[in-house]
Amino acid sequence: MNFRQLHQGPALLKVANVWDAGSAVLVQALGVPALATTSAGLAWALGHADGNHLPIAEHAAAIRRIVRVARVPLSVDSEAGYSDDPATVADNVMRLAEAGAVGINLEDGAGAPALLCRKIEAIRAATARAGIDLFVNARCDVYLKNLAPGRSADEVLRRARAYAAAGADGLFAAGATAVADIQALVAGQPLPLNLLARPALPGPDELQRLGVRRLSAGSAIAEAAWGRAQRAAAGFLAQGGGADLYDDATPYPQVNGAFAAANTAQG
Repeated sequence: MNFRQLHQGPALLKVANVWDAGSAVLVQALGVPALATTSAGLAWALGHADGNHLPIAEHAAAIRRIVRVARVPLSVDSEAGYSDDPATVADNVMRLAEAGAVGINLEDGAGAPALLCRKIEAIRAATARAGIDLFVNARCDVYLKNLAPGRSADEVLRRARAYAAAGADGLFAAGATAVADIQALVAGQPLPLNLLARPALPGPDELQRLGVRRLSAGSAIAEAAWGRAQRAAAGFLAQGGGADLYDDATPYPQVNGAFAAANTAQG
């Protein structure tokens, strides 16, 4: 099943976002049908802050390294496209597609929805010229940034319809958690709905029943890995070893074997 078909249900597509080739090998070993990156985790791994600071050449090179070991489709978080110029955004996205991405996330942030529409239209024109089928997941930040207090669902629906008309394939309503809002977002616009994992969000079975098509971990797994690594390093510096260094560690042969298997599959 290709990446686009995975958004048609009935199963909920659960995306455990990765940030480098190593995390991609780890996650795909769990039997997932697709991979997707977290822009935050990927930027951090390359020494940059999240928030459209990552140079596109470094981003594309990182995607090529992930694709080299990936055995399932890869979608890429392209943030806001690293520019306010739609033509430049389209060029940047094409570099990610040429590196092997089959889908992207593209966010509106605090900017005007019309700007994201123009970016999507420019991407659609570029992919049509190149004959590339790219899944464009439009991320709407109304909930995350509290842009429309008291009327978030209505504002997301207004934007979603515009993004769909511009050529988006999916809607990522990051930050939405209330069941009534989720029901409205599923029923009130034509795109498959993607949500971001949050403690207040209903469980996967309930989300699937509500008609949600995709659930993303976002940067949560990368943040968890950072926290675990920081505790292990702190334990080592304080004790020279101890439980903080070894608890929950994956044994070296298992880790190395996963990479050996991934590279053999590429051969």
